[in-house]
Amino acid sequence: MDKALLILADGTVFEGEAFGKVGTATGEICFNTGMTGYQEVFTDPSYYGQVLIMNTAHVGNYGAKNADIESDSVKINGLICKTLSNDYSRDMADESLEAYLLENEVVAIHKIDTRALVAHIREAGAMNCIISSDDLDVDSLKKKLSEVPSMEGLELASKVSTKEAYTSGDEKAKVRVAALDFGIKRSIVQNMVDRGAYVKVFPAKTDFATLEAFSPTAYFISNGPGDPAPMQYAVDTVKQILDSDKPTFGICLGHQILSMACGATTYKMHHGHRGLNHPVKNLIKGTSEISTQNHGFAVDADSIKASEQLEITHVNLNDETIEGVRLKGQKAFSVQYHPEATPGPHDSRYLFDEFMDMMA
Repeated sequence: MDKALLILADGTVFEGEAFGKVGTATGEICFNTGMTGYQEVFTDPSYYGQVLIMNTAHVGNYGAKNADIESDSVKINGLICKTLSNDYSRDMADESLEAYLLENEVVAIHKIDTRALVAHIREAGAMNCIISSDDLDVDSLKKKLSEVPSMEGLELASKVSTKEAYTSGDEKAKVRVAALDFGIKRSIVQNMVDRGAYVKVFPAKTDFATLEAFSPTAYFISNGPGDPAPMQYAVDTVKQILDSDKPTFGICLGHQILSMACGATTYKMHHGHRGLNHPVKNLIKGTSEISTQNHGFAVDADSIKASEQLEITHVNLNDETIEGVRLKGQKAFSVQYHPEATPGPHDSRYLFDEFMDMMA
């Protein structure tokens, strides 16, 4: 197999083998602790701009299936694994993972000690990295890496958002949801459609008047990549949405934008939350749920507590970061994690039911 290199911004170098497209990829390194759902993860727009480590030892052993996607293309910049498999044993699969990565022009590296790599990132924090299978000169790669912008301050949502509005569901449905797309996942839209909503997904920078022209029953503020801090355009629109007093639901980046619209602030996390096994406590019900997560930014707890509009509803049981809020006296709420949770777990899908109940 061809040799490949991984270099971190702090100078750490790993040597491995090439997989997927031969080339060079850069971005912020992050890791996902999930043992399954790799294709859903690769196509999640929230990963745009990032080089992903899959923690599980073997990736690719159930191949790739055209239906298991969350957007129209792979969104990760590059992939790092311990062992990538070109053999698969899933009857429903359409092709091997390597064929899928080649089609989507994804540069990957494997035969890496991912346990050591993830342990290093947990200590040192998230940082930029470069992987290459066509340039094996360390000094050359370090120079290229030095030119990669930091994720902090990057507005990426408008880059992955739909260019044209589109609809999903039955146009004659009793409830209509206007969704602002900052990197929405297909399964999120499907969860609303499955519950009887007619959904229209709008580009990220759509103005409030255009949203209102759809005559929505409610609003949805989507997930997406990048730093929420430079997204003042979105904050201004969400303020108008909240002033309309219609039911509103935000997920992930949408949670951050909704919180910012109420005066809260956000910060870049040390290494983020990404995986299918994050424990969250619902403070309203006194119950816990295992959640799917993917975020490198979070809402500051003190700024939420200082807000006269917001109430904390969910917290992370690992590090006590804020996982959910609701507006006092208003039908608006948001969560930092992903209740659609493809491929699972589905502990949190009740949130879509609560959203539908608000519209009833």
